[in-house]
Amino acid sequence: MRLVVTGTPGTGKTTATDLVADELDAAVVHLNQLVKDEDLWTERDEDRDTLVVDLDAVRDRLGAWDGIVESHLAHHLDADRVVVLRCRPDVLEDRLLERGESEAKARENRESEALDVILGEAVEFHGEDAVYEIDTTDRDPQAVADEIVAVAEDEREPSAGTVDFIEYL
Repeated sequence: MRLVVTGTPGTGKTTATDLVADELDAAVVHLNQLVKDEDLWTERDEDRDTLVVDLDAVRDRLGAWDGIVESHLAHHLDADRVVVLRCRPDVLEDRLLERGESEAKARENRESEALDVILGEAVEFHGEDAVYEIDTTDRDPQAVADEIVAVAEDEREPSAGTVDFIEYL
């Protein structure tokens, strides 16, 4: 199975997928690290202090992959199921500031989360029947991992559109 775990930075993707890897005995590709390690990017966006990822190069590098890929860009890959981690925008902003992100970047990600940007892209690319939302706001990493395992094991129904943070704009 090809499972991607995506979401706005700060929603808990890396922590949760590391736990899932142990439970499912599956390999996890941390896409952001792969992009940096293997130079799978085209330029540096200085204004946003980020790399512009070459998604075609990423797809070529992954080939006929199987397992779990996590990243805020993972929903741009072909996959069987897409888990979108969500977090209440004010909590997300606090998490990002605590890990040293700039106020501008934290604010941009807070707004992106409130507007369902990643969810919308995931549904557009994969369809509602392949997308599973998980609200991580008040859950510990193990509870989030358990929900991802339920998705992987087909024990959970798709749930695109069940989380709404629009009031945080």
